Order: sequence, then C-alpha cells, then structure tokens
Amino acid sequence: MSGIIIKTKEQIEGIRNSSKLAAETLDYAGKFVKEGVSTEEIDNKIEAFIISHGAIPATKGYNGYPKSSCISLNEVVCHGIPSEKTILKGGDILNIDITTILNGFYGDTSRMFTVGEISPSAEKLVKVTKHCLDLGIQQVKPGNHFGNIGFVISRYARAQGFSVVYEFCGHGVGVKFHEDPQVDHTSRRNSGPKMKPGMIFTIEPMINQGRASTNIDKNDGWTARTVDNKLSAQFEHTILVTDTGFEVLTDVHDEYSIT
Repeated sequence: MSGIIIKTKEQIEGIRNSSKLAAETLDYAGKFVKEGVSTEEIDNKIEAFIISHGAIPATKGYNGYPKSSCISLNEVVCHGIPSEKTILKGGDILNIDITTILNGFYGDTSRMFTVGEISPSAEKLVKVTKHCLDLGIQQVKPGNHFGNIGFVISRYARAQGFSVVYEFCGHGVGVKFHEDPQVDHTSRRNSGPKMKPGMIFTIEPMINQGRASTNIDKNDGWTARTVDNKLSAQFEHTILVTDTGFEVLTDVHDEYSIT
C-alpha cells in the first residue's frame, strides 16, 4: 500500500492537464483513421500534435519502444508498433493508445476505432469492452478494494461470451508512466488494497473474442497478439479518486460526471 502515491493538488492539476492533452490527441488521431492510411502516418500526426502542444510522447524511447503511440489492429491485443506496412482496410478495428508527458506529468488513454463497416461480432466486442471500462470506473471510490474493478469487468465480459486478458493490466500513473498499484481486470471480489482520495491510475480492460492469453512477437519484442488470432478490443481512461468518488481525467467529452 505504501507504494501508491497520493498526489498533491499541484500534481493532480498537472496530471489533469496532461490527461486532457492525451485525450485531445486521441480525438485528433481519429480524423486520420481511414481506409488506405498506414498506422505510421497516424503515428506521425500524433507525434507532431503532441510536440506542438509543448509535450512529449511518453512511449517513444520507453524501454526501447520506437514510436509515439501504440496502434493495435484486430488480433493485436496491445503494443502494436505503427508501421508504413500496416495499411488500414475496411472492417478493421483498432486501438490507439496515447500517453503524453506535459510539464513532467503523464496522461494515458486509449480508444477503439473502426474502419468502414465492421462485422456484428466485432461490433459486439467493441461495445462490451467499452461497457467493461464503464463498469470498472463505477467501482472507483474511497474505501473500495481495487480488486472490485477486475471483479465486475470479468463477470460482465464472461457473461457476454468473451475472455479477459490477464497478462496486462492498468496501473498507477501521473508522476511516472507506470506506478503502483497494479490494476487487474480480472480479480476476486474485495481483494487488493483500498482506494484513497488522491490516487490516480488507469483502467484499461483488454477483452478477447477467444482465449484470454497472448503471444509476444519475437521479432519486435512488443506486439502482443491473441493466441488464436481472434479479435481483441481495449478502452482506457486515467482516473482520480476524489473524496466522494471519481474524476475521469481523460474524459474530454463529459461522458462521466464527477462524483
């Protein structure tokens, strides 16, 4: 428990500003999600946008990661490396994951995008994954156990016929890219540490059509794919525990009211 940073008012404001920029960058990136566009083109736009706003893309150079965002298509669960060879086509679903460093503070968010008309099964996966995130966010309040986030996410995803990736998780964020606690998306009810006001972390469920496990690409050491090549989806927000509930720091569309 001692490893979880309780942020100061100044830190919260800095993280709030960085989170807002990350979300605005995600909106901007979405304008370029079209058939025939390469994921590298989108990444270049993302990098230019972040830098033009006085910030730094956190992923670039992080443990050797080469790009300014992660763009994960179809069976790629996470950490897809943008490439000029990866061209968007009709029916694709993709996650764009952006983390900004603004004045030393981190904001982290990701969202699913679709290209043209997607299959009904892909549409259901995306919708269920978004609802999993929403259910997890509703568990954020002082005194609640972190395990209840994963409990409600996994219960709903499995009821809908999907599996929950357990090899990747949410995490504390703000002063560093990855901090305590680890926020699992499948866990036991009332397990883990309790939330306190001033804690900031991500919830980012990755939901698979088929089996829950993943394979890491041996060539690039980053790209995580489903073991059965079935589709995967993910949504992510950065969330602050308030005195009475939560504030979604990466919500620029007023989708969540502050509690």
